[in-house]
Amino acid sequence: MIVAESAYLAVTAALLVAALVKLRDVPGFARSVAAYRVLPGRLAWPAAAGVLAAELAAAALLLVPGGRRWGAVVAGALFAAFLAAMASVVRRRMTVDCGCFGGRDLVGAGTLVRTGLLLVLAVTAAVAGPVVFEPVQLAVAAVLLGLAVLPARLLRADRPMSGPRPGTRFEVAGAPEPAGDRVMYALVSPECGLCAAMLPEFAAAAARLEVVLVSAVDGHDGDGLPMVVDPDVFERNDIPWPPYVVVTGRARTVLAAGGAAEPAQLEQILNRAGTVAPR
Repeated sequence: MIVAESAYLAVTAALLVAALVKLRDVPGFARSVAAYRVLPGRLAWPAAAGVLAAELAAAALLLVPGGRRWGAVVAGALFAAFLAAMASVVRRRMTVDCGCFGGRDLVGAGTLVRTGLLLVLAVTAAVAGPVVFEPVQLAVAAVLLGLAVLPARLLRADRPMSGPRPGTRFEVAGAPEPAGDRVMYALVSPECGLCAAMLPEFAAAAARLEVVLVSAVDGHDGDGLPMVVDPDVFERNDIPWPPYVVVTGRARTVLAAGGAAEPAQLEQILNRAGTVAPR
């Protein structure tokens, strides 16, 4: 059947596109992995590297007639793992970037359906047996891939992962009253390896302005910085993942905010805050 015989090409294309998008921003993909909170934060980078390697390996095997079935099996295992992770996010009512094909798709019904359909295609490719390539398979594969991707567009989550916007008030429970005109709130998590790596940078920023660490759970080593625990701080302020920095002025009015997984990102946020007069 032409559909079954074309499934391997659709899966190959999906894997290659996904891998190439991730390769363009490996740190961003690692942050997405950490945001799922299904693995300890220190494993975000190894897991991201493993997913990338598996996607490329599966795509390569799918293009080799002798390895096609094994490639489909690896692809199916990947899609099944992705599906389980997404289901966990939905069950916990978290707002998380899918980290799949770029475009900042939020995990939700659309990404679940898309991943499920890709899993079906991978299983179909695995059971199809040896297939002789014919040009018509390219057209059929394009249609199959389009049908798999379409639900994610039609059911795309509406709520953006924008974080607090400048001019709005940053809501954090239990934080001390600001001692100065500007405060940097660094949102972290005990299981976030990127957060631990950025702690020295956050501590260094304390020479420029007041710095307060904020976590949804207790148990974080604050590296000498004051720590506030607010279980709802991420959801209340629509913050997608740690490490995330919010710089506020008077009355906790947001001056600048954004992901801060690298020193350069932190510096950009601080510079943006420095160009806005405190309120």
